[in-house]
Amino acid sequence: MDIVRDESIKKKKYRKRLVLTLAGVTSLLAITLSISRLKPAPPSVEISTLWPDKVKRGSMLRQVRGLGSLVPIPEDVRVIPAETDARVERIICLAGTPVKTDTVIMEMSNSQVVQEAVVADQQLKAAEADYMNAKARVNSDLGSLKEEAATVKADYEEARRLASSNRELVKIGVLSEQALKASMGKEEELATRYKIEQERIAMNEKAIETLLDVQQAHIGQMRALSEFKHKQLDALKVRAGIPGVLQETDVQVGQRALQGTILAKVVQPEHLKAQLKIPETQAKDVEIGQSAEVDTHNGIIKGEVTRIDPAAQNGTFTVDVKLTGELPKGARPDLSVDGTITMEKLDNVLYVGRPAFGHEKSTVEMFRIEPDGKTAVRIPVDVGRSSVNSIEILRGLKESDEVILSDMSRWSNVDRIKLEK
Repeated sequence: MDIVRDESIKKKKYRKRLVLTLAGVTSLLAITLSISRLKPAPPSVEISTLWPDKVKRGSMLRQVRGLGSLVPIPEDVRVIPAETDARVERIICLAGTPVKTDTVIMEMSNSQVVQEAVVADQQLKAAEADYMNAKARVNSDLGSLKEEAATVKADYEEARRLASSNRELVKIGVLSEQALKASMGKEEELATRYKIEQERIAMNEKAIETLLDVQQAHIGQMRALSEFKHKQLDALKVRAGIPGVLQETDVQVGQRALQGTILAKVVQPEHLKAQLKIPETQAKDVEIGQSAEVDTHNGIIKGEVTRIDPAAQNGTFTVDVKLTGELPKGARPDLSVDGTITMEKLDNVLYVGRPAFGHEKSTVEMFRIEPDGKTAVRIPVDVGRSSVNSIEILRGLKESDEVILSDMSRWSNVDRIKLEK
């Protein structure tokens, strides 16, 4: 009987331990499951390292910005090429020197140009002498013809008077009809000869005119050649051509410059325009006539878009801006500038500062700061048209909401952050 009692006690103890073990395992599983379902604590971020901004409603200027430089207006730039092959003997003005129209920038030499100018002068003088000789000769020949014509004319007048007198004599019976016919025949003969002489004179005058025109044309050719050679000779003294500033000289003393080589460039510094490089993603809405502002880092100049390059280069379009305001001191060609072009004004729109990432007309994720100012929650936001510093809000935010515009890619795996001061 004692043995049976011990076995019953052992079974009861075993059942009790089993129940306790199962209860412990069940509790452990329940605790583990509860812990696994708990959300991790949000990371803490110092608010001083972030860039917050409030959503506003009102007017928003759509603008694009680009870097660029001031360049001379093409019609106010004079590029000076070498007129002939020549050697640079002396450079008188250096880059940056103010010049006038007749200021000599450099002197060059070419003995062949000097010789050709002398030969051209001699050929012109020879052509003029030939013209004078030809004119004297043909005038002499014409004078002889006119003398002969004058003699024939005198004989014709005499014959005409004689025939008229003979007619009267025949009427009174003093002269025979045969003598009258003879005098009238002589009159007709001299009349014909006089007409022929007049025609010879007219033909000769036309021939003389043609001959002298040919001689004049030859003189004109020789004069043009002489002027051209003297122009080449004068071009050995390289002049500015326009008032302005000598921007650069591209040759050195002793250098031989071939014909067409660029020797120097003169610009008028008060006639400048801005050339801005606008990213191709933002240039699609830029149009001619839009207003612009150009920052020279020494003042801001008003301007207007006058030209848009039809082709993109290195991801940007070149936009020309005509400067309508007064140039500040220090404005000169090749000066680096920042330009802002205003494309349009949007009225009564919801907008906020432009975030670090996100393109216009897309959905971006932004952290919205909760009213308590201690946490920020990630939310999707639909954005519309953008500007340099702002972007239109279509959905996801309301007026007075405060969002973080900074780069938040570091916390891309969390939906909530804790803000610490």
